[in-house]
Amino acid sequence: MTRKFTGDRLLIATHNQGKLEEMAHLLKPHGVTVIGAGELNLPEPDETESSFVGNARIKAHAAARATGLPALSDDSGIEIEALNNAPGVYTADWAETLTGRDFTMAMERAHRELEEINAPHPRRARFCCTLVLAWPDGHDEVFPGTVEGQVVWPMRGTQGHGYDPIFQPDGHDLTFGEMDRWEKNRISHRARAVANFVEGCFG
Repeated sequence: MTRKFTGDRLLIATHNQGKLEEMAHLLKPHGVTVIGAGELNLPEPDETESSFVGNARIKAHAAARATGLPALSDDSGIEIEALNNAPGVYTADWAETLTGRDFTMAMERAHRELEEINAPHPRRARFCCTLVLAWPDGHDEVFPGTVEGQVVWPMRGTQGHGYDPIFQPDGHDLTFGEMDRWEKNRISHRARAVANFVEGCFG
């Protein structure tokens, strides 16, 4: 049976302000106030696992141990079927440069690799999000969420972040990069993972 969350403040194990704002928006109806790891000056642990759930566990347990509070972490990325589900857990790594993350470069790499193998259209892809809620005693609960779609080119839209301008979710004509931020949040992989988390820990 899923352990319930009983507090009204939840530590989110992220230093990403965009993710923190999304989580705050999604959890607000449930009377939960969120605080980010960055606000507590927690170090960012190395993500050394080869799966979303493995990396999410690292972040959640590190934050819970450091603070004595239950901590929710997120690991997410895009899987492109024709690239054997790459970049997957290396979604952010594809964007790393010496001066910070360049997601335009990462999207160009994805497109280039698809072109090199002449991948057929539609080029199926999914965004994946895995949430892990960890308690200081070492217990955790896992909540996955995915949204299916396709990779498109050229890039479209300036909303969102990451690979949003090349991902068009099924049933929609717009990419995540063209959608209103809160409309995207309503249907995103993170929204689905949060819905599973809410059902499991608040239901």
